[in-house]
Amino acid sequence: MLNTKSLKFSVILFSLFTLSFCCGMGAFLLEDSMILSVEIFEMSSSNFSFDMVFDKTSLSFASVVMIISSSVFSFSYNYMSEDPFKERFLWILLAFVASMNLLIFSGSVFFLFIGWDGLGITSFALIIYYQSFDSLSAGFQTLMINRIGDSLIVLSTFLFVVLGQFNFISLPNNYWVLALVLILLFAGLSKSAQYPFSSWLPAAMAAPTPVSALVHSSTLVTAGIFLIIRLSYWIPLSSEGCSVLLFCGAVTCLLGGWSATYENDLKKIIALSTLSQLGVMVFCLGLGLPFLSLFHLYTHALFKALLFIAAGHILMTSFGAQDIRLLGGVGMLMPFTSVVFGVSSFCLVGAPFLSAFYSKHMILEKMFMLSNSTFSVVLMLVATFFTAKYVSRSMKCILWSKSNYSVLSKSNNLSVILPMSVLSIGAIYSGKFIFLVDCSNLEMSYVSSTWGSLINLVTLVGVILGLFSSSAPKNNFFLSSMFFLTPMITLSSKMLSPMLKSVGSLDYGWLEPSYLLKSSMFISGSNLSSFFMWPNYHMSLLRSVSVMIMLFSIAYMFNF
Repeated sequence: MLNTKSLKFSVILFSLFTLSFCCGMGAFLLEDSMILSVEIFEMSSSNFSFDMVFDKTSLSFASVVMIISSSVFSFSYNYMSEDPFKERFLWILLAFVASMNLLIFSGSVFFLFIGWDGLGITSFALIIYYQSFDSLSAGFQTLMINRIGDSLIVLSTFLFVVLGQFNFISLPNNYWVLALVLILLFAGLSKSAQYPFSSWLPAAMAAPTPVSALVHSSTLVTAGIFLIIRLSYWIPLSSEGCSVLLFCGAVTCLLGGWSATYENDLKKIIALSTLSQLGVMVFCLGLGLPFLSLFHLYTHALFKALLFIAAGHILMTSFGAQDIRLLGGVGMLMPFTSVVFGVSSFCLVGAPFLSAFYSKHMILEKMFMLSNSTFSVVLMLVATFFTAKYVSRSMKCILWSKSNYSVLSKSNNLSVILPMSVLSIGAIYSGKFIFLVDCSNLEMSYVSSTWGSLINLVTLVGVILGLFSSSAPKNNFFLSSMFFLTPMITLSSKMLSPMLKSVGSLDYGWLEPSYLLKSSMFISGSNLSSFFMWPNYHMSLLRSVSVMIMLFSIAYMFNF
């Protein structure tokens, strides 16, 4: 007998979505907001309090999280039906959603840290859920990189003490606040997997597909971007901060799109597409357009959750085969799922009349108006080309090719079809709806027809090359390792091994200097040779750092 607890959670979350949506519409119409502050104690003129902010931004984002969570729990009813520990999985997933909502409504650093750290703990538990070697390695990467953001949040509390307050709603404008914003900015970049913190996002695919649908749409990866959006509402970012956001967003967008063209794993392709779209949002923040970035965050959350659920339905019928070269013929076997997969894939490209067209296309047009960085503009155009290429390639392999897998089964459960139907409405109409309801999302672009045609031309060329490209590209270690970031994190425990060897050699004392000299020369030569042998995993730190220095040097030449 199936456990119906996931369906009960789905109904509860849908009810909360209805409540938050109605409150959010009221906040839009009344243009009002409310702050709930609970004072804990006061010491040395510093007020320690928990603050919650209820405005149109937090309520609308909470409604997006709730409708996606409700759909994911409904999908989990069928996807996790044969798992012996599905009840434990559901409670961890519910704690994950609760932590995200705590972060959304947070107005002080204490409330923020509860949600922030709750996301880190529950995401680690969900990623290592299958307890295999790959899932443990992915959980280690996620934990290590997210700890960077956690430590920066803890570090920011010292600056809050200096300012004499712990809420970030009304901060003064001085140099302490500039340092505070810079620290929180890098904390948000690490949480949202921006370069050079990008390696954990594709590795998080070791989690079950319902977790991926939630993590990569509206929860974990968007937490850092939402924090930066909140800060840019109250405090205008400095020119240096905007330059950092432009650089990190453009490189991350290129990294995700370029790596996806060399990937054959369906879930990893979608994960890398998430990385690319996160780069678009951060790039938009660097342009000084937080409302437009939040707009794209909403539309991306809806169609990306839809894309993951459609992909999970395909994986259920193929009994777990994730290679797109084996998943042909889905369009004939599951027409509804194939249509949903196609709609969400077109949203990735920013196809007209779909939700992402109103946000992504506007960001690319505003890029030519506001960006003073030629390097970032070129990277964004190349990333747009790669996005169109891998989307058309994956659609060709899955929807339009012949069946290459002989054990495809048909599964049309209502608990899967219903969430896809609900999210399909959001993926198609949410862009136009948000554009009409919220006047803050109205942006005007004054670019020549040449630049507008260039965006369409780059996308069209990418689609054509994706359709005619090989379905089995050659492996590329430079891209599969995320610019050598993955081995740097996974092998970080071995970076201290040369130091430990040197400490161990001190036992020989001063009586054998010849041995010490020969040993150091041998180690140096071995490290130098392994640095130029790219297929090896050694010296990954130097490789990744050399790539970072090269990118920063090029960006500096073009004034970021």
